[in-house]
Amino acid sequence: MSRTASAAILAQISKAARDDPEKMGADWVPVLQGVPLFANLSQRHLRHVARLARAARFSAGAPVVRAGAPGDSFFVVIDGNARVEWSGGSSRLGPLDFFGEMSLIDGGPRSATVVAETEMLTMKLSRSAFAKVLESEPDIALVIMKELVRRVRQAEGSPTA
Repeated sequence: MSRTASAAILAQISKAARDDPEKMGADWVPVLQGVPLFANLSQRHLRHVARLARAARFSAGAPVVRAGAPGDSFFVVIDGNARVEWSGGSSRLGPLDFFGEMSLIDGGPRSATVVAETEMLTMKLSRSAFAKVLESEPDIALVIMKELVRRVRQAEGSPTA
């Protein structure tokens, strides 16, 4: 996705989420398309997942997630910035960056703490709602498993064949 397209999507999503965050529904589809875990889903499946997403706001300095806490949600930053801290260091997140994707799959403990550096608007997808979709739409799970396997192979330096 080009920088211009990303900026246009963010402007549209950010305005809609500020105006009426409870009515975003399928408007989250462009955000999900930018997340590698969901990028290969069909439009129908993207809309299905998008209907589960909600806007979540955090004030500057507020913790979004804490390392060691149970992972119960996935987030995409729509507006604002965050700091990620883990045992090996720290990094920053900005618009269209995401975190918590492992939590959607296993609900295990968070591997990092994420703190809002500025006021932050995010798209939030809860693990419990996502699990229900996977039960009703197993094809979504297959696409996501393929992406996870691709990532493992890439991390190991294995061929993708």
